Amino acid sequence: MPKPKNAMEIFQVLDKSNCRECMEKTCLAFAGAVYMGRRSIEECPKVDRETIERFSEKSEHENSIEQNRDAYLADLKKQVARIDLVAAAGRLGGRFSDGRLTLKVLGKDFSVDAAGNLSADIHVNPWVAIPFLDYVLNGKGITPSGRWVSFRELKEGQERYPLFQKRCEAAMKQVADHYTDLFDDMVHIFGGRQVAEAFESDISVVLHPLPKFPMMICYWKPEDGLASSLNTFFDEKGAGNLEIGSIFSLGAGLALMFERLSQRHGFS
Repeated sequence: MPKPKNAMEIFQVLDKSNCRECMEKTCLAFAGAVYMGRRSIEECPKVDRETIERFSEKSEHENSIEQNRDAYLADLKKQVARIDLVAAAGRLGGRFSDGRLTLKVLGKDFSVDAAGNLSADIHVNPWVAIPFLDYVLNGKGITPSGRWVSFRELKEGQERYPLFQKRCEAAMKQVADHYTDLFDDMVHIFGGRQVAEAFESDISVVLHPLPKFPMMICYWKPEDGLASSLNTFFDEKGAGNLEIGSIFSLGAGLALMFERLSQRHGFS
């Protein structure tokens, strides 16, 4: 079906009981989250299968995006065959053995061979695979400086920030709001470390989506009438190892991974 024109179109198919089983305060809030792309219609336990299938059909635009993404991923794999993986390992903080370059992605092994074949200790999906290959092909091996900046302060980040804020920071905040303890556990599961005192918040952690590309997440719980907030930061020098599109993909992909983990293992 065509993409809903507004949240009310989604709200009309809900049972309007405000049961909160989806962890939103009201059915209208849930409808708004689905319309904004932060939630899926199937997360409502009271929607029938026919409605789920009707709202889950992909538009031609969405299919086009996926086709372009798959084509880009295939092209990156071909480019890998033309580089020296041994030299890349030394430059990027990885290791080379048995014909494979292996890097740590969120503390887990992620490898590629000369034919572009990927293997990993975590699920291989385009959100990780494309930035990983971009890092292998184009990463300069710049050593992080320890100076943190926001996505908006990165080169070409300002114009992309509204969508990044929606797809990464707002999505992560929703997980942290609903599953705060679980969110704290998840960021530490993936090799997180404590941050400098100046950046301390209720949950503060530095992750390494790639060896020389640290990312910091700071979450503040709601307090004294103030809403919760979540911000991400990137090392000013380390960000030079990836182009802005790959940084966007990593942030959005990390948020998506947290969402799926919380849906699978979360608790109220």
